[in-house]
Amino acid sequence: MSSQQKVRVRFAPSPTGGLHLGGVRTALFNYLFARHHQGEFILRIEDTDQTRFVSGAEEYINECLAWCGISPDESPSKPGAFGPYRQSERKSSYRQFAEQLVANGYAYYAFDTADELDQQRKLQPNFRYSHENRMSLRNSLSLSEAETKALLDEGVPHTIRIKMSEDEVVSFEDMIRGRVSFETKLIDDKVLLKADGMPTYHLAVVVDDKAMEISHIFRGEEWLPSAPVHLLLWEYLGWKDQMPQWAHLPLILKPDGNGKLSKRDGDRLGFPVYAMNWIDPKTGDLTKGFRELGFLPEAFVNMLGVLGWNDGTDQELFSIDELISKFSVERISKSGAKFDFEKAKWFNHEWIKKSDNENLMPYIEKALAMAGVLDVNLDRVNTVLSVVKERLTYVSDFWGQASFFFEEPKEYDVDAVKPKWNADKTIFFENMLAEFEKQEDWTASTLEPLFKNKVAQSGMKIGELMMPYRIMLVGGKFGPDVFVITELLGKETVIIRVKKALELFK
Repeated sequence: MSSQQKVRVRFAPSPTGGLHLGGVRTALFNYLFARHHQGEFILRIEDTDQTRFVSGAEEYINECLAWCGISPDESPSKPGAFGPYRQSERKSSYRQFAEQLVANGYAYYAFDTADELDQQRKLQPNFRYSHENRMSLRNSLSLSEAETKALLDEGVPHTIRIKMSEDEVVSFEDMIRGRVSFETKLIDDKVLLKADGMPTYHLAVVVDDKAMEISHIFRGEEWLPSAPVHLLLWEYLGWKDQMPQWAHLPLILKPDGNGKLSKRDGDRLGFPVYAMNWIDPKTGDLTKGFRELGFLPEAFVNMLGVLGWNDGTDQELFSIDELISKFSVERISKSGAKFDFEKAKWFNHEWIKKSDNENLMPYIEKALAMAGVLDVNLDRVNTVLSVVKERLTYVSDFWGQASFFFEEPKEYDVDAVKPKWNADKTIFFENMLAEFEKQEDWTASTLEPLFKNKVAQSGMKIGELMMPYRIMLVGGKFGPDVFVITELLGKETVIIRVKKALELFK
C-alpha cells in the first residue's frame, strides 16, 4: 500500500433482515484495517433491491455496529462529504454510467420480458444470458439501430446488461489470495440497470466505491465470482487506475467444516448466528442473537476477530484496541474458519472473568430485572458478583448462579442427600448449629477450620458432610466456595437454612 494513499473502506450491507456474524466480521475487518492505518470506515446501505427491503433492518444494522463498538466515520446517520449513504438516494447517479457503457460498446439494452426469460429457462435448465445466445434474444445487439430506437422512444421497459467478452482472461491481485484469474466466456451478461431504473449491485457498487474514493474492499468470499464483472466495469468506465485493492475474506464454516454457516445451522444446533435478536416484521418470527444470550460485546468482537485471523502468536484474548494494533491482512487465512460455539462461550467466560465489576453491573442489573428481581442492594450485588463471576458463561447466568444469596432456595436437591442420610449426620449438623450460634467471628477463614475440625472429631469423611451442607445453603450441588457462601449469607440466614434442611433430610 502506498504511504501516500488515504485508507477509506466501507461496509455495505443490504437492509434485508438480521445481521449474520459473517457480516459483522466483514464490518470488523474493514474497521480494524481502517483504524490500523489511521483511515476512515464508511457504512453504506445497499438498498437497490426494493423487493427485499425490510423495515427496521437499517436501524438494526446501526444498533449491531454500535453494540460491537464499530463506529463509522460516515454513514446515513453521520453524513460526510461523500453522501448520500443509501444507494436508493443515489438512484439518479447510476443511469448515466450505464448509458455511457452502452455508448462505448460495453453494454446493451435488453428488452426481453420476464415471461420470455422464464420460457427460455424452461427450454434450457441452465439458461444464462451470455455471448452464446444474446444474438437470438431481444436486445440492442440483435435488433437494428432503428428498432432499438423505436422501442426506447416508445418507453418499452428494458434493462441494461454488460457485454462480457467471449475470450478474455480477467486477473487481479487479491490481498489475501494472491493472483486470481477468470475466463470471461464462463460469465453471463449481468444486468447493470433494472427496468425500474435502479442499478443492480454490480453497477452500484462500482459507481459508489469510485464516488466515495474507497481505497480497499474487504468482502466475503462469496463475492469472488462477481469480481471479474466489477473489474471490467472499473476498466470500461475509465477508472482502472483508481480501482481499490481487493480482499475476499474466507467463509465462516459450519462446525463440521462442511459448507458455509447458516441461520438454519444455528437453529439446528442450538446457537445464534445473528449478532442480536431479530424479529421478522412480516412473520413475527424471532431469531436469537449473541447479545440477548448474554455475550459481552468485547467477547463477541474478540471471537470474530480471531475467526480466520491470528497475530502469529498463541494469544487468544484481544481487546478491540489490541486487534487494531496487531491487525494485518497478511495474517488472514485463505481457508474457511470453522465456527466453534463452545469456543465462543469460552471467550465470553474469559471476558466476564477479566471485566471490572463496574463494567458488568449494567448487564447484571438487566439479568436481575429479567428474573423479576428489582429491589436489591447493589453493594451486595457487587460483592456477590465478585464471588460468582468466574462461574458465569453468560452475564445472564448471574441469577441462576447467585439467587440463593438474595432469597431462600425454592427447591432443595433432597434426592442427592436422603439415600445416604443417617442419624450420625443429623447429630453432626445439630452440633454444628450449636457452634454457629456461639460463633462471633463470622468469616470464611474462621468458619472453614471450625467446620473441618468438627468433621474430624465426628469420624466421618469430609465429602459426606460438605455436599449436604452446600445443598442446605444453596439448594443444589453448585456455587462458589461453601465457606465464602456461609460468610456472605450471614449467621442468622445460615442457621435458619440448616434447620429447615435438616427437617427435609431426616
